Amino acid sequence: MSALCRGLMILLTALTVAACQEDGPQASASENGVVVPELVAAEQTLCERTGGRWAPRTGDVLFVCYRDLSDANKQCRTSNDCQGMCLARSRTCSPIEPFLGCHETLSSAGLPATVCIQ
Repeated sequence: MSALCRGLMILLTALTVAACQEDGPQASASENGVVVPELVAAEQTLCERTGGRWAPRTGDVLFVCYRDLSDANKQCRTSNDCQGMCLARSRTCSPIEPFLGCHETLSSAGLPATVCIQ
């Protein structure tokens, strides 16, 4: 098959796929000029209205609603003592939710466990 024929086949395939795509969620411009889907903008608004902080995940382009926990840094012996996680090394409650990454925690029975949240 010649290069021209292969190129036309690729172009035809791409046009066919593009024509079959459904319209996705509408997008709106945010204050800093970045275009975000309305669903994401609604999640950001809800997060901020309920006291959360809308921020990017560490090393990522995705955003997450971080919430400060009222029992942050309180002493704990099990996960039942905390709103979030009971951190095994310090035996204190995690400061925020979600607490991204891998952490040594104490379970509801007080047993050590590694928890990873992405």
